[in-house]
Amino acid sequence: MLSSLSLNTFLNLGIMIFVGMAVGRLMKLIKLPNVTGYLIAGLLIGPGVLGLLSEEFVEGIGIISDCALGFIAFSIGNEFKISYFKRVGSTPIVIACLESFFAVLVVVLALMATGHSTTFSLVLGSIAAATAPAATIMVIKQYKAKGPVSETLLSVVAIDDATALIMYSLSIALASALAGTGASAKELILAPVIEIGGALVVGAILGFIFLIPLKYFKKDSNRMALIVGFIFAGLGLSELCGFSSLLFCMAMGAVIANMSNDVGHIMKLCDKITPPIFMLFFVASGADLKLSVLPAVGVAGVIYIVFRVFGKMLGATLGAVISKADKNIKKYLGPALIPQAGVAIGLSLAAANVLPEYAKEIRTIILCGTLVYELVGPAVAKICLKKAGEIKES
Repeated sequence: MLSSLSLNTFLNLGIMIFVGMAVGRLMKLIKLPNVTGYLIAGLLIGPGVLGLLSEEFVEGIGIISDCALGFIAFSIGNEFKISYFKRVGSTPIVIACLESFFAVLVVVLALMATGHSTTFSLVLGSIAAATAPAATIMVIKQYKAKGPVSETLLSVVAIDDATALIMYSLSIALASALAGTGASAKELILAPVIEIGGALVVGAILGFIFLIPLKYFKKDSNRMALIVGFIFAGLGLSELCGFSSLLFCMAMGAVIANMSNDVGHIMKLCDKITPPIFMLFFVASGADLKLSVLPAVGVAGVIYIVFRVFGKMLGATLGAVISKADKNIKKYLGPALIPQAGVAIGLSLAAANVLPEYAKEIRTIILCGTLVYELVGPAVAKICLKKAGEIKES
């Protein structure tokens, strides 16, 4: 017999899917991406508005977010084919490095120019580099966007996870030195290197192990089970080892993309598994957004929200110019990097350890930024891809 708790959990999940589908369809009627509808659906039924989903329930279904991000990272890894980098060279890497660097630099300088302390500016600005890949990828998938902007965008948001961690660690190291917290160089510099390197190495090893059963299990049902099993194993191992789960699953996907002749079939099977998982993920993300943070954002929050976007666009454009990328990449890639979510929230909690006296303010600003970026970002990404001629929708 189902307990009342499990019954409520299942009922809530059902409500999330039904409301997500309904609002997603409404968004389609006004030419907005489905993911925007899912986020709005979650916001409406979440604890901040109608309260159909309790705060405890939303916090308790984090496994759905982890699962969705694992599948997203695995599919991103499919874009890291050696043949692709032979064709485009270092363009995605240059763009990812510069858009992360300028996002941090511009926010830090803008905060300092408006009278905020150097340490506060460095800690808050250190989070600006992080970009959430999920919403952007959902837009590309929904509209089947194809072309140089879509292709480069997928690579940049994947590499961004690594560049964001590096920019964050360098900024925090400097802020920590100025604040005199006494944090060691190993904690501030080596830890992110280990997190990134370990995720890529161990994730790649698991990818090679994944290749073995693929030779013997050919049925779709068996391969679906393998995909789910290895992604779950990747998420578990990355958490156990303290590695980035996104980079871990991405490395596993990259090995499959380059070493398996069946990669196209595997990714089609992934696409069959993931729709309800992604819908629940974005509805849950929307439910976690809180309108109540808007009035408390302050001048620093407005600066962060505006200048992060400006820095991303400046860095992406400069990177595209330096690497002599396609003209549409120069014009439209930057604005598509707006979304920011889970990684930034996690970094805000870690950054609060450096300046605990500003912990509440930093947390509020990042939560407000997440609310704005996640609701606006998908629509902006769609507009950019459409202007680039990579979405054929009328």
